[in-house]
Amino acid sequence: MQASTSATTLDDASPEIEAEPELPTFKDLGLIDPLLEALEKMKFTRPTDIQAAVLPPALAGHDIIGVAETGSGKTAAFALPILQQLWADPRPLFACVLAPTRELAFQIAQTFDALGGAMGVRTVTIIGGVKEIEQQIALSKRPHILVCAPGRLNWHLENTKGFSLRTLKFLVRHNLI
Repeated sequence: MQASTSATTLDDASPEIEAEPELPTFKDLGLIDPLLEALEKMKFTRPTDIQAAVLPPALAGHDIIGVAETGSGKTAAFALPILQQLWADPRPLFACVLAPTRELAFQIAQTFDALGGAMGVRTVTIIGGVKEIEQQIALSKRPHILVCAPGRLNWHLENTKGFSLRTLKFLVRHNLI
């Protein structure tokens, strides 16, 4: 049996290959100027696929379930709508993000800090391996965004006087895939 190969070439008689449609800009999606400026400083020019898909419904107030690969921009996809709403309705203990690992919790907090820093957003990371008293002090300062490991969050709900999640507007559960 003889192997055969074939090649396809494009010439003037070939139909044109459709280019992928260009993703909208962050401004097209309706983000506010402080977030657009933060994205520009971070050198993000256009949303990723997951961001373009979830930002419009999230900004319109809908619940979102999104699945995408590591490095695809998932964190910004949920952080940007949270920060935009926080800008419109600033208050402490506004959002809580549950992260499965300490490393991911730190990465998520860094993204919130980078995107919301110019807006005055205060983020606290609540994870194991850090003294509870230090975290209790940080919680008493009433940050806007909590990024937590579930076990340590539960510990604070049971043991930190005056701490609750009653005022939360957003709850995000971040999983690794």
